[in-house]
Amino acid sequence: MQGFIKRILICDDVADNSFLMKTILEAESCQIEVVDSGAAVLDFLETNPNPPDLLILDVMMPKMDGFEVVRYIRESTKFQFIPILLVTGIAEDDAKKALDIKIDGFIQKPIDPDAVITQVRAILDSNS
Repeated sequence: MQGFIKRILICDDVADNSFLMKTILEAESCQIEVVDSGAAVLDFLETNPNPPDLLILDVMMPKMDGFEVVRYIRESTKFQFIPILLVTGIAEDDAKKALDIKIDGFIQKPIDPDAVITQVRAILDSNS
């Protein structure tokens, strides 16, 4: 993650999960914004002039789950380019079957900090 500071938007309805992810990524010199719902992700994207370099998104959330957020973003000409990393406690194969749209990776719960760093670096390096 060389060069300019990478901006990452984290969305999880469980504050402890967001805090853990934020702590891991701030140690990697990333600028972190945290929201707690799918609707808050969409509001952030619509109101922030600078979209994030990466969205880390929990799958299982009330009202609007991660899959719905991904579908909205991928259908939006304005935001479809944003890389998305899903965080899930469900099996990766099941999640991939349920998802008929493009995402950039999965992080399994419980969260492994090394796996997070590896995935985030790979995505951000490939998009820079």
